[in-house]
Amino acid sequence: MKAHLSRQIFAVAFAFGALTPAAAHAQFLSYGEDGGDEGSDVGDEGGDSMGTHGARLSRVRITPYIEAQQVAQAELSPGSDVLTYSVLAAGLDASLNGRNTQASASLRYERRFGWGKKTNDADVISGVARASFGIVPRTLSFEVGALASRMSVENNGSTVSGNDLSNSITQIYSVYAGPSLTTHAGDVAIDAHYRLGYTRVESPSSLMLAPGQPLVDVFDESVVHNAQVHAGTRPGTVLPVGLGVGAGWVREDVSNLDQRVDDKHARADITIPVSSDVALLGGIGYEHVEISSRDAVRDTLTGDPVIGPDGRYLTDKSAPRQIAFESDGLIWDAGVLWRPSRRTAFEAHVGRRYDSTSYYGSFAYAPSSKTSINVSVYDNITGFGGMVTNALSNLPTQFDALRNPLTGDIGGCVAAQGSLSSGQGACLNNALGSVRSSVFRSRGIMATAGYAGSRVQYGVGAGYDRRKFVAAPGTVLASANGVIDENYWLAGYLNGRIDANSSFGTNVWANWYQSGDALSGDVVAVGATAAYYRSIGNHLTATAAIGTESVNRELLDDIWTAQAMLGLRYSF
Repeated sequence: MKAHLSRQIFAVAFAFGALTPAAAHAQFLSYGEDGGDEGSDVGDEGGDSMGTHGARLSRVRITPYIEAQQVAQAELSPGSDVLTYSVLAAGLDASLNGRNTQASASLRYERRFGWGKKTNDADVISGVARASFGIVPRTLSFEVGALASRMSVENNGSTVSGNDLSNSITQIYSVYAGPSLTTHAGDVAIDAHYRLGYTRVESPSSLMLAPGQPLVDVFDESVVHNAQVHAGTRPGTVLPVGLGVGAGWVREDVSNLDQRVDDKHARADITIPVSSDVALLGGIGYEHVEISSRDAVRDTLTGDPVIGPDGRYLTDKSAPRQIAFESDGLIWDAGVLWRPSRRTAFEAHVGRRYDSTSYYGSFAYAPSSKTSINVSVYDNITGFGGMVTNALSNLPTQFDALRNPLTGDIGGCVAAQGSLSSGQGACLNNALGSVRSSVFRSRGIMATAGYAGSRVQYGVGAGYDRRKFVAAPGTVLASANGVIDENYWLAGYLNGRIDANSSFGTNVWANWYQSGDALSGDVVAVGATAAYYRSIGNHLTATAAIGTESVNRELLDDIWTAQAMLGLRYSF
């Protein structure tokens, strides 16, 4: 009942994100990008393309579709099972690029009909959306983002996409929304935003690392609040230097054992110009961070933690909240800003936060409207839900969804449209690397580069994420405290047009997850897909695709699979 309700909530939120003036460039130049009347292009004053009289015209594309597929998946190692199933799917790809509103979204529902006793029927929802709606032009806007993804969970809590032979398939849902304010009071610029996020991971609920060892508790759901406000002056307006003050509050409530992250801060900052394109940055302030949780219900005879009906540890609501981490005091950072043009921005900071040295920064470069390069370095304390909603909010509002042609699922990255995005990333891989329930300090780096031409599109993304888990002593999660998991990943795509009626798409990915728990071992996953698309008239497209994936584990049998698919799509 709980899972069904969460899917209903997500579906409503996703539909809002996809059908309000929001949504995505389609699924890539596959599926009828042939100049036919597929979808609808609507122009009106207020968009991004210059009209004959200098007015901006908005571009709206909405492409609903239905699709039928026949899929075969063969297990090459360690077994030899062959699974076949038929798919009926319905989806929507859409985009909006306007003066005050920009959005991208791709939503897909499919029903799988298994052939044979070993292949079960299944319902799969997948998609990604990101939108910013202008309520008061250049002053008040509203943002929304959503994600649905089908993943397989490994024995160390890491995730692998597309492995349908696994018995630990799960659905991940996440959605966030909130307003943003940008205004002035004289020479003082005022910026503020609030974000409310919700994330849920369905079964499996817990995983056994080894006989006699504690379970890995898989994240259930969380609610995230993020509020920020800042007021400041630019250098040369009131004083030769820029001055500002700001405050923020981040709170995440995780359902697993009632974990909570509560982070409040206030700070003052200064910007010192060095030249026309270089400035020194500094800030000092106060921050209070507290991580707490409750223990699981214990068996009165054995003292063992009790597993609830959902397969997760049953939280003892009557037990007092226990502190896992607390930091209270001075924070500071110093950095440099370099912005030689509207197409290039670089920012780097070093300081002290969470009782230790902290580094963060970003680099964004858009040499043309078709090309973008982004790098981001981060350091924060969060749970899985907080990291996913933050990654969603950092996606660009103009992108093409990259889907696995064999499974229909959203990949870890999107193809960002070339624009300067202030270090925003186009990938979710860092956030989705693990679904362990424990709160963690996350440090990492992510880099993406992409080109979106009219005939060819390609891109590559790479990243590293380090999670140091934080748990209260004396609780069932205490064994995770101090454990460090590391995730390295790489993803790439190349898509292009062959002729007026045909195109191709390719994807490759690799993921290396190193667990700090010696009992769980490392997991290495690699995979590749290739697809051929052939337009049959303006609305009908035939697809043929093949792919392979390998999951190598230290403590369990390796899995090697191959897939093939034939399909037909009708786009309205």
